[in-house]
This record gives sequence, C-alpha cells and structure tokens, in this order.
Amino acid sequence: MNKELLNKYKNRSEIIKALAHPARLFMIDFLSDGEKCVCKFTEKLQLDQSTVSKHLAVLKNAGLVEDEKRGLNVFYKLKCPCILNIFGCIESVNKN
Repeated sequence: MNKELLNKYKNRSEIIKALAHPARLFMIDFLSDGEKCVCKFTEKLQLDQSTVSKHLAVLKNAGLVEDEKRGLNVFYKLKCPCILNIFGCIESVNKN
C-alpha cells in the first residue's frame, strides 16, 4: 500500500475511533438539528462538564464538530453534517 493510500485509511480510522463511544454518537445525533451549548450536553447526558468537554474535544480533533465561544458559553455544531448519513447505514446493518 502506498503512503497516500495509507494516509487515506488512517484518516478514516481516526474518524471512526472518534465516533466509537455511545456519548459521542449521541452528541453527533444531538447536533443534527443545530448548534448546542455544552450545558445542553451535560443536561441530556447527565455527565459532568469536564467529561462532556473531553468527548467534544475528541470530536473536534477528528474534524467532526467546531466550536464557538460566546461569553462564558461554548457552542458546538457539526462541521460536516453528512456524517449523520452513517447512522442510517448502521441501522440497516442492525436490522440484518
């Protein structure tokens, strides 16, 4: 496998690793209807802010979400909404 092809698959695996946690899958799904403040994630997931922030950092580092600080709050939104398409594929596999 050449270096270019190897990098392509390495990048894909990093995105899949970032999604490989139930809380992060929820976060991606939760952002499907627009941006959310970190406080909304802590409320819905019933996790402390530091845990939520760590999960969001993983998603951000993978390029899946982006953030914007407004005053004391940080808001997140999907950077690439097409990632939501993966859920339909996963659900079709679950039905088989």
